[in-house]
Amino acid sequence: MNRNLAISACVVGIVAVGNVFAQEKAKESVPAKVEVTLTPENKAAIEAIKKFGGAVLEVAQTDKRLEVAYHLTSGKVTDEFLVPLKDLQPVVSLNLRETEITDAGLANIAGLKGLQRLHLEKTKITDAGLTHLKGLENLEYLNLYGTEVTDAGLAQLEGLKKLKRVYSWQTKVTTEGQKKFKAALPGVQIIPDIELEAKKEAEAKVRAEELAKAKAEAEAKKKAEEEAKKKEEEAKKKAEEEKKKADEEKKKEEEKKKDEKKEEKKEEKKDK
Repeated sequence: MNRNLAISACVVGIVAVGNVFAQEKAKESVPAKVEVTLTPENKAAIEAIKKFGGAVLEVAQTDKRLEVAYHLTSGKVTDEFLVPLKDLQPVVSLNLRETEITDAGLANIAGLKGLQRLHLEKTKITDAGLTHLKGLENLEYLNLYGTEVTDAGLAQLEGLKKLKRVYSWQTKVTTEGQKKFKAALPGVQIIPDIELEAKKEAEAKVRAEELAKAKAEAEAKKKAEEEAKKKEEEAKKKAEEEKKKADEEKKKEEEKKKDEKKEEKKEEKKDK
């Protein structure tokens, strides 16, 4: 009876712990609610962006911060489209991909302290434009793909301690520039990592050479074994033929002797 009670107590304890764990996980899965109070200036800025053809969306139902995008806007998106952003502080994401934005236009977003994600891929920006990003202290993601940015431009971002990912594909950034940048921001991931890609390419080349060598050795070994087998079979065949020939010669010799004996007997009979 006491044993049953102990088992029951143990089960209850396990269930209770499981319930607590489930409750904690549920708390973790629910994002913190972020409220934003839009000022009249904010509302006016949003309307201006929409008139330009831009999109302004809340991050989520529980997160009222804003995501602004111009990459799907019809027609040319120029620097003037960014002017309303000066008065729009709750922006966390800005997508300017494949627009006509220039270095001068980025001055309009220099004050977006809450900005976390910025798409500048395939725009007309250069190193000069990145000067305006130095104050974006919360920036975590930056896409510079297909721009004229060089090592000097990348170096201007070394003060952005929250940067986690930077895309520099098809820019003028070099291996040395990336090394310096990663030294300043150890936690940053640069895509593509030129040094890492070169290392992978070298390793892939070595593996390919090793595979080719192993394949050649295997083929050479197989060829040698086939040739050895062929020679062995030929030698065996030759030995069999020689044996057969020898047997035939022996048989002929025996038959000859028999015939000679027969002749001798016939001669003996004649003599008698």
